[in-house]
Amino acid sequence: MVTTDKRLHPRNRHQGRYDFAALIAACPALSSHVAPNAYGDDSIDFADPTAVRQLNRALLAHDYGVVGWDIPDGYLCPPIPGRADYLHYLADLLASGRKRSIPRGTAVRVLDIGVGANCVYPLIGHAEYGWRFVGSDIDDGALNSARAILAANPAMSAAIELRRQNDPNAIFDTVIRAGERFDLTLCNPPFHASRAEAGAGTRRKWQNLGRGDTRDTRLNFGGRQSELWCPGGEEAFIGRMIADSVRFADRCCWFSSLVSKAASLPALRRALKHSAVRHSTILAMAQGQKQSRVLAWTFLDAAGRRDWHSGG
Repeated sequence: MVTTDKRLHPRNRHQGRYDFAALIAACPALSSHVAPNAYGDDSIDFADPTAVRQLNRALLAHDYGVVGWDIPDGYLCPPIPGRADYLHYLADLLASGRKRSIPRGTAVRVLDIGVGANCVYPLIGHAEYGWRFVGSDIDDGALNSARAILAANPAMSAAIELRRQNDPNAIFDTVIRAGERFDLTLCNPPFHASRAEAGAGTRRKWQNLGRGDTRDTRLNFGGRQSELWCPGGEEAFIGRMIADSVRFADRCCWFSSLVSKAASLPALRRALKHSAVRHSTILAMAQGQKQSRVLAWTFLDAAGRRDWHSGG
């Protein structure tokens, strides 16, 4: 069987081995992709995009009650355990201002920048904590896919709103409306700086998956251009996010983003300092061999965060 990394957040549901019998019961289509690996354990071919998509469908159905989940070919199909980890660490961040009590329910509002076709963060975040979400994206195809997922899950759709970002150069502007406040923002930014860099990353993945022919440019987890790369990569994108967050300093308690590369952090720390952020933190995450981190920042001092949480 496949084992998820022991360093996952303690509240992450995906500890230990995948229970393929239970997952197949939740998603029968997964069964055709499960077979013994070289060690005799049940597994899937993680180099097969269809198998990965079926595994995600099964995990979302079994662990979070999401039915009818699917995405169009070519869109990002993210690893569920890692996405859940991000949300659990953000829950801890909110709890740090509430005497370690994790806030639950629709009073907590979260903005997902780049919700994607998969809508994974709002689905997991609402299932785990009951939070209310707004998900934004610049891609109509992604938003149509997310709408279809929510239509199949009406109990969740009442707590998850989707908005189109019409300005590709804006992040929070035009998405955050007059008078709105959010407890959190989150983002899985495009990590690569160019198509060539994204292609090189794909070839490394194929090598890590034991495939000798690295000319294959398919991604086992998929992804379109806006999901995978932008000029300047994650450093530039998150830098823009930090600069844009200044205008909404009193409209959100915590801003955050995934940061894939440790090399991006020095420039981002400089951007935070330049933007007069009151406090920032880096939350380390790991899944298997993949090391990642969350960068979170706030313009509120400790007293301001307490007042925010108390409704002041």
